[in-house]
Amino acid sequence: MEGPPSLYAAFDRFPAPKGAAVHIDRFARTLFATFGGGLLYVLGDERLPAGQREPGGIEIVRCGAFAPTALERGVAYGRRLSALLRERGGALELAHFRDPWGGVPILAAGLRCPALYEVNGLPSIELPAHRPWMAPRTVAKLAAAEAFCLERADRVVTPSRTLADHLVRDRGVPAGRIEVIPNGAEPAAPAPRPADAPPRYVLYSGAAQPWQGLDVLLRAMALLRDVEGLGLVICCAHHPRRAKALRKLARRLELRDVVWRFELTPAELAPWRRHATLAAAPLTDCPRNATQGCSPLKLLEAMADGVPVVASDLPAVRELVRDGREGRLVHSDRPAELARAIRLALDDPAGLVAMGAAGRRAVAERFTWTRAQDALADVYAGLAAPRAVAA
Repeated sequence: MEGPPSLYAAFDRFPAPKGAAVHIDRFARTLFATFGGGLLYVLGDERLPAGQREPGGIEIVRCGAFAPTALERGVAYGRRLSALLRERGGALELAHFRDPWGGVPILAAGLRCPALYEVNGLPSIELPAHRPWMAPRTVAKLAAAEAFCLERADRVVTPSRTLADHLVRDRGVPAGRIEVIPNGAEPAAPAPRPADAPPRYVLYSGAAQPWQGLDVLLRAMALLRDVEGLGLVICCAHHPRRAKALRKLARRLELRDVVWRFELTPAELAPWRRHATLAAAPLTDCPRNATQGCSPLKLLEAMADGVPVVASDLPAVRELVRDGREGRLVHSDRPAELARAIRLALDDPAGLVAMGAAGRRAVAERFTWTRAQDALADVYAGLAAPRAVAA
C-alpha cells in the first residue's frame, strides 16, 4: 500500500463538538492541501467509522482506544500509530502532531521527514488539573515525554504567546524554534433565533472540566436572579452525565432559567451563539489556564458573530480580548465580580453594541482562519518542499 505524503496526528476524537475539533479540521486541511493529501490519525468512538477516505487523497484512521483512563488510551493510541508508521510511514514528507501520545512514536520511528509539534496543551499540566490525585511519578513521566518531543521536533507551533513564553522560560525551548499562530474564527451564517431561547441570555459553550469555571458562572447568575428576562444557556460539549454535578448545583442555587444543550454540532451551536446577549468564559486561575495558557476558541467565535464577551482576566485571554473594548475582563473565581460585570454590561445597551462591533473588527483584522492557515503553510514551507500552496 502506498504511503501518505503527510501525517497529522491528534489524540482527540474527530469530528467532535469541541473547539479542538475545529482547530484540527483547519490545520489538517492546510497540511493536506500543502502536500497533496495525507493521513489524519485521531481517536474514534462507537459512532464513528474506524477509517474513511475523503477527496483530495485524504485518509482518516481512528484509534478505537476505549480504555478507562486517559493514560491507557494514550498508550493504546501510540502503539497503533507505531504500527501504522512501520507499515506506511516511509513516504512521509512531513509529520505534524499535537501531543506526546503521537509525538513520541513519530520521533522514535526514525522517519526521514521533518516533524512539527503543535503544542495546544501539555498533559503534565492538563491531566493533574483534571485529576489532582495523579501521582507525581506519573506527572514526571508525562513531562519527560513532552521534553523528548520538544527537543526533537524540528519546529514548534502554539496558539498563544503565554504558552510560548512557558515553553521558553520553563521548558528550555529556544524562542527561534517557536511560531505563535493564534486560533481563528469566521462569522456564522444568519440563522433564526432558537424557539426556546430566553429573551436575553448569557451563553456558555464548550467543555465542562473544573478549570472552565462553570460553577463560578452558575453562582454569578444566582446573583442576577432579579434581572428580568435574563437566562443562561449552557451548550456543553460533553454527554449529559458529565454535567450531573453542575446541574445539581444549578438546582441548589434555584436557577430556573437555565437551558442545557449537549454535544451540539457547530451548525446547531451557531444560532445559540449568534443570538446571545453575552458570551462567557469564566476560566479559573490555575496552572492549566495561567501558567500553560490557552486560546479559547469560544471567545473568538463569539467575537466573530458580534457578541460581547465576559471572561477571566488571564494573560492568555488578554491576547484576544481588551477590557472595555471587545468585552469585560474580571478576576477569576469571583462570582460576585462576574455578576457585577454582567449587570453593568446589560445596563449599557449602547456599550454592548459597541463591544460587539469591536469584537467583530478584531477577528477580521487579527484572528481569521485564513491568516492562521497561511502562517501554518509558511511554517511547512520552511520545513519541507510542499507540492502545492495551501488554499
